[in-house]
Amino acid sequence: MSAAILRHPAYLEWPADPRDRLPLTLWDARTIAEAVGGTASGDFQVSGVEMDSRDVVNGDLFVALKGEAMDGHRFLDKAFENGASAAIVDRPVDYPHILVDDTTEALRKLAAASRARTDAKIIGVTGSVGKTGVKEAIFAALERASRGAAHRSTRSYNNHVGVPLSLARMPARSRFGIFEMGMNHAGEIEGLTTQVRPHVAVITTIAPAHIENLGSMEAIADAKAEIFAGLEPGGIAVIPADSEYYEQLRTAAEKLGAKVVSFGRARHADMRLLDAIPSANGGSLVTCEFPEGRLCYTVAEPGDHWVTNSLAVMATVRAAKGDLAAAGLALAEMGGLKGRGARHGIDVPGGKALLIDESYNANPASMRATLAQLGQTPSTRRIAVLGSMKELGDFADKFHGQLSEPLIAADVDYALLVGDEMRALARELGKPAFNSLGKPLEWEHCNSADEAIELIEEFGIVAGDAVLVKGSNSVGLGKLVDHFT
Repeated sequence: MSAAILRHPAYLEWPADPRDRLPLTLWDARTIAEAVGGTASGDFQVSGVEMDSRDVVNGDLFVALKGEAMDGHRFLDKAFENGASAAIVDRPVDYPHILVDDTTEALRKLAAASRARTDAKIIGVTGSVGKTGVKEAIFAALERASRGAAHRSTRSYNNHVGVPLSLARMPARSRFGIFEMGMNHAGEIEGLTTQVRPHVAVITTIAPAHIENLGSMEAIADAKAEIFAGLEPGGIAVIPADSEYYEQLRTAAEKLGAKVVSFGRARHADMRLLDAIPSANGGSLVTCEFPEGRLCYTVAEPGDHWVTNSLAVMATVRAAKGDLAAAGLALAEMGGLKGRGARHGIDVPGGKALLIDESYNANPASMRATLAQLGQTPSTRRIAVLGSMKELGDFADKFHGQLSEPLIAADVDYALLVGDEMRALARELGKPAFNSLGKPLEWEHCNSADEAIELIEEFGIVAGDAVLVKGSNSVGLGKLVDHFT
């Protein structure tokens, strides 16, 4: 840079930012080796971190993880063919690398180093329903406000491998980091939140997901409340005011010294819904109230559950000292995620039909919410393809059978039930008393996504139809979505 530029008044008055002294590259060989206690084969820089050789792109650091049935070292050639700059390995290789004793432990150490070097505001998100969508909405809001300086866990990277991977990917110059945390058993979220160490911890909902492993709703609430254990001093807990487990969550947060901020319709909610009306784009126009005033914004995502989700987003952005106006704009522009509400116009006889893709996850609460959304969707006919809800254990028959009520309320014309657990709903729909009520509901049961595709094709989707596809990911209904889209 020339001396004349350095003396220019505009340059001399440019505000100093401590982040300007942080590296632009994600990691280099020296910092990785120091972080993980390994030995570098030479000098290199990386711009990303990846554990799946199929997802590696140019500049990535490939972490060759070893599991019970898989060894990432077998895929080193593929990773470097795809553009990896280096790898973390537990044996010498002919590629640029960091040599360590244990690659899984090295990833955890790299994540810890990433968390230690940042001064970003960190947000952790968990919940039985809606955590991925809320995480994405918080990210969209804070990325807009920070002009691209926000980072988040991608996809549903929310477990003991996905969380450290997401942390290791966080650029040093990030202003915000948003991390999703999931669990199947008690104790898992506590292990994750102590790695993330959030300044703001969000619980979206408490619902009977993973009740097979936890045994009761109270135990699920306790397991979700583990997220507060990792809160930084002075941290904020964002919790649902309308939940029957509100007091349980509030008490758990306050015991750990957290400030509690709530969202919902309840009068005591800190981010309180005042009004929500349908908007022209199929979403909602929301008015909410909080201690500093009121805010009116549009939520692009349809459904009453997204009205509540938006309150969680606004409460979190406010807690993180973000820009609420930018958050409102982000919510107005959000589209549905693949498998989690994405809407597709599909070509069918006579024109177009709507396919709503909710194929990634399902539990009783989200099933009811999405069926209610289907019931509010303008259409000629409503078709519901419902896959089994997993991890409900002894409660499975009860919760599947209870779906008859929201099916009726949604005015569904044809229901296709997929998976063994859905037999309980089929039995309920087959009862004479059920068939004597109102408009008859046509329904069929099958065991697989392939059978479901055949049955849907036989039934025939036509112009004006709205088709909801909802089920646990293991049922494989994403294959049906791909087939028709």
